[in-house]
Amino acid sequence: MNRRLEHKRALVTGGSRGIGAAIVKRLAGEGAHVALTYAGSRDQAEETVAAARTAGVTALAIQADSSDAGALVSAVEQTVRELGGIDILVNNAGIAVVAPVDDFKLEDFDRTLAVNVRAVFVATQAVVKHMQAGGRIINVGSCNAERMPFVGGSVYAMSKAALVGLVKGLARDLGPRGITINNVAPGPVNTDMNPAASDFARLTVERFMALPR
Repeated sequence: MNRRLEHKRALVTGGSRGIGAAIVKRLAGEGAHVALTYAGSRDQAEETVAAARTAGVTALAIQADSSDAGALVSAVEQTVRELGGIDILVNNAGIAVVAPVDDFKLEDFDRTLAVNVRAVFVATQAVVKHMQAGGRIINVGSCNAERMPFVGGSVYAMSKAALVGLVKGLARDLGPRGITINNVAPGPVNTDMNPAASDFARLTVERFMALPR
């Protein structure tokens, strides 16, 4: 693989599994030293770190729940200490609680915003104290920010739509420093949170995709 990220230092939140783990491995494969955060899946985090190290880079796992602002800031500081700086932040950590409005719990509403929106701001604010011109911040959003094809997804959609507004504002703050910030908005992805064989995945694919699978 092209080592175009040789000697870069990256942090991926929620990087132990799914999309986050794939990002960690891709960054490592292109030469970046990489740290990842995880909330509870230590074994998966260590497996992802081990896979990243096969690319000959430094990799480490840091336990930090993204809903805990203090833990997230500490993870950024540890990354900077152990990797010698930071050039790339991927705000990947996210949760999706799906329930009809009548049944949606307020604590789930608050946690969704804490992980999907506030954590992006917290991590970005912590990182830019150390990031130089040429730094890159990438947020994993969702196509659900614009399209919601199933019942019970209102709060998740709101959180991802909020991320769109947040990144547009942050881009104005960070652009003069030579730092870019962008959202990536995936559609349905086959992960352990959304396995392709599930009824839910079939429903979302059918409603999102114009072409047959």
